[in-house]
Amino acid sequence: MTIVNRVRIKICGITRLEDARCAVELGADALGFNFYGKSPRHVTVEQVRSITAGLPPFVTKVALLVDPNEEQLRQVLSQLPIDLIQFHGTESAQFCQSFGRPYIKVIRVAEGTDLNEESNRYGSAAAILLDSYVEGVAGGTGRTFDWSLIPKTISQPVVLAGGLNADNISEAIRTVRPFAVDVSGGVEREKGIKDRQAMQRFIKAVSEVGINA
Repeated sequence: MTIVNRVRIKICGITRLEDARCAVELGADALGFNFYGKSPRHVTVEQVRSITAGLPPFVTKVALLVDPNEEQLRQVLSQLPIDLIQFHGTESAQFCQSFGRPYIKVIRVAEGTDLNEESNRYGSAAAILLDSYVEGVAGGTGRTFDWSLIPKTISQPVVLAGGLNADNISEAIRTVRPFAVDVSGGVEREKGIKDRQAMQRFIKAVSEVGINA
C-alpha cells in the first residue's frame, strides 16, 4: 500500500463555524479548539459543540488545554467529539495518557532545549508539537524559532508551529520536513477570526512545497 507523503495542516484557534467550514473547504486536515481561559481565542464547550455539529466527517478535532485539572478535561471529552488532546503546559506523560485518547505534547523550543530528551519523556504521544518559547506565555506568540535546533532523531511525528504564515511556510517545510504544520495567528484578520484569503494562501503554499521538496 502506498501512503501519500504530504504535510498535514491544522488550523488552530477556531472560534466560529464559518471559519471551521472554510478551513475544511480549503483543505485543512484538523481544527484546533482552545480551552485555555487566558487565551484571546478561548472557546467554551457550548461554542465547540455548535461548531462541530456543523462539520463534515473525517475532520480531526483537537482540544488544546494548558495544565488542565482532570475534571475540566473529562468534561470536555464527555461532551464533545474530540479526536486528539493537545497538552500545552507542564503536564506529565502519565497524566497525558491517563485519559485513553491519542494526544499531542507541545514542547516550547529555546536555546539549550534537549528536544530528544523532552520527546522521549512523552513516548506515548501521537506526535510532538514544537512551538516558540516565550517566557510566561503558553503559546500563540506569533514568533518563529530557530528551526535548525530541531534534531532529525525525534521518534514521534513532528508538528511544526510558531509564527508560521504563507510567506515562511515553504522554507519551514524544506528545513524541518515535519509531518504536519499548525497555524493560528498567521491566518487571522484579528485574534480568533480567520481570514479566508490568508488560509487559502497558507494551504496552497503547503500543498505546493510538499514533504519531499
